[in-house]
Amino acid sequence: MEKLKFASIWLAGCSGCHMSFLDLDEWLLELAQKVEVVYSPIADIKYYPEGVDICLVEGAIANEENLELIQKVRERTKLIVSFGDCAVTANVPAMRNMLGPAETVLKRSYLELGDTTPQLPNEPGIVPELLDKVTPVHEVINVDLFIPGCPPDAHRIKASLEPLLQGEKPEMKGRDMIKFG
Repeated sequence: MEKLKFASIWLAGCSGCHMSFLDLDEWLLELAQKVEVVYSPIADIKYYPEGVDICLVEGAIANEENLELIQKVRERTKLIVSFGDCAVTANVPAMRNMLGPAETVLKRSYLELGDTTPQLPNEPGIVPELLDKVTPVHEVINVDLFIPGCPPDAHRIKASLEPLLQGEKPEMKGRDMIKFG
């Protein structure tokens, strides 16, 4: 049996969803029998490949780098899963939206609240340009499945992935599967 090409990405978020993924413990060994990990922040793979079957997307879209990556992921992936509350709702990263556009956020963060040498980051290519608004993944691309939670626990992740590995959609209903937070 050919293994599914499996990926995960980490956008604007805390990596808690990936930590919960690692909490799958022994089930990760079973998963490894069914998938080939072709991209993940957990693995040192530099480029997102073509022909990915399933991708877990952690985090919101907050900067140009996030936007470019998520568009590439959508082009190259059959099934995209918004993985965790930041991907599903933009959650904590979107708190900066209350301050207004990117320029206002940068001034507040680096000039008004700067420590000893307040200055704006201005080295092109080093710091990705902020978008004016942080958005959840589904506002930028089509998403096939949503796994809420901050982070979703290992049980929910496994209950979502097992049917996907069989080519089926998981049943996303009830508190155990759709509780936020």
